[in-house]
Amino acid sequence: MTAGSPDDLFQRLEQLNRIGVALSRERDASHLLETILIAAKSITHADGGTLYRVAEDEKNLCFEILRNDTLKIALGGTSGKLIGFPDLPYYDEQGRQNNSMVAVYAALHAETVNIADAYTEQGFDFSGTRKFDERTGYRSQSFLTVPMRNHENTVIGVLQLINSMHPETGQVVPFSLADQSLAESLASQAAIALTNRLLITQLEELFEAFIGLINLAIDEKSPYTGGHCERVPVLTMMLAEAVHDATTGPFADFHMSEQDRYELKIAGLLHDCGKVTTPVHVVDKATKLETLFDRIHLVDTRFEILKRDAEIDMLRRQLALRDPQDPAAEAQLQERCAQQIAQYDDDREFLRRANIGGEAMQEADQQRVRGIANGYRWRNVAGVEADFLSAEELANLTIRAGTLTQAEREIINHHIIATIRMLEKLPWPKNLRKVPEYAGGHHERMDGKGYPRGLKREQMSVQARIMGIADIFEALTAKDRPYKSGKTLAESLFILGKLKENGHIDPDLFDIFIDQRVYLRYAEKFLDAQQIDAVDEASILGR
Repeated sequence: MTAGSPDDLFQRLEQLNRIGVALSRERDASHLLETILIAAKSITHADGGTLYRVAEDEKNLCFEILRNDTLKIALGGTSGKLIGFPDLPYYDEQGRQNNSMVAVYAALHAETVNIADAYTEQGFDFSGTRKFDERTGYRSQSFLTVPMRNHENTVIGVLQLINSMHPETGQVVPFSLADQSLAESLASQAAIALTNRLLITQLEELFEAFIGLINLAIDEKSPYTGGHCERVPVLTMMLAEAVHDATTGPFADFHMSEQDRYELKIAGLLHDCGKVTTPVHVVDKATKLETLFDRIHLVDTRFEILKRDAEIDMLRRQLALRDPQDPAAEAQLQERCAQQIAQYDDDREFLRRANIGGEAMQEADQQRVRGIANGYRWRNVAGVEADFLSAEELANLTIRAGTLTQAEREIINHHIIATIRMLEKLPWPKNLRKVPEYAGGHHERMDGKGYPRGLKREQMSVQARIMGIADIFEALTAKDRPYKSGKTLAESLFILGKLKENGHIDPDLFDIFIDQRVYLRYAEKFLDAQQIDAVDEASILGR
């Protein structure tokens, strides 16, 4: 087929159409730029080329991709090699247009420049090109420099091709008018595809920034939940990748595309967005008696009043014995008062410990709290005798596990309902439609006893089940919670194994979590050294 023949031109037009389709499908901006340059080289038979991008300040051209087949140079793009050339300025120090540089000229004037031989061309400065040739032994000859204009006719880049190679003889020839026309068509298509990709990227960045804004609002309310919102998505993706890599077992057919990964990432970032509605004093409740402040100090004051009253009563009785002068009776009163005060101090310390909360409060300790509440009376500031503990204080101090009452747990649990409602209100695009389901299912259980919808395992997506494990494990190991310290790996995995046995978490995902040591990779990234203890995987419950 002869170069420049109708068949050759038709074939190149077909190639241009195929390139246009490929450009519209490319999601990665860096890959897109590389595809543009390689395609332009192909349809014009160019030996080399450079793609420039207009800088954000619109005052410079930045080197983005550089290729040369003869010199085997591949810089920028997927090569991973940086282009060390400085940006090309639009204006000189006096503010005059830098028209001597052909690429800048094409950008400033939105005009294609077709040069047959750079060494003989007048009006442009090719001194840099000559130095490059002297250094490499190359001969830069024909140049085709095409501005890339978007739908608003704004130049967003420049495509520069070097040395058109005759397909039959291999000789360097000028770029033909057909080459120029094809390159301009490609540049136009490429500019629109690149603009669309950049707009999509900007929208994605804006959306993720908005998610960050929500998490910042939660973080500002409570620094303890802010870290959780950051770590759960990371652990979710770690486990999801391990499941994706499984080649045998129940998840051998589970695979994620890049869109699937992005969808799960967004769900992870938003999984607790409903906590923006949760009262701070509930989220940050560090002790059983804490509301806006820890009311254990009020209990302390009551004990001090009981001690004061006991001492006053002793002194009055001693004074009554002064006339008979009975030292033995006075000493007995003093000893009895000391014993009573010692009992008050012991009970006060016990209530302080009970106020901290923990994994499980013994029934005997709960009974002792009730005994203190019923056994003591005190006079308040009005001089009125009152119950030593109010009914609400008694209910808080006898919480069996943790620091939250049932009513407060329901307030906390409401955050997932708020999360689902908030997310279902958004007009999700097709590739993100499952975000509400993924984010809203991390408190469900495999046996259907979870909340808010009581879903069973078969009613849940793999992604939601993955997030459930990530949410629990992060909470167990978190060291920034006000009501507990972070557990060690061995402790956390023991509890996670119990949750597997009682139908709380997905057993197959739990196995991958252990077998692929997802827990260890997460620990090395987020846990303190003292939390990363030795783990005997064979002895973990549920194994």
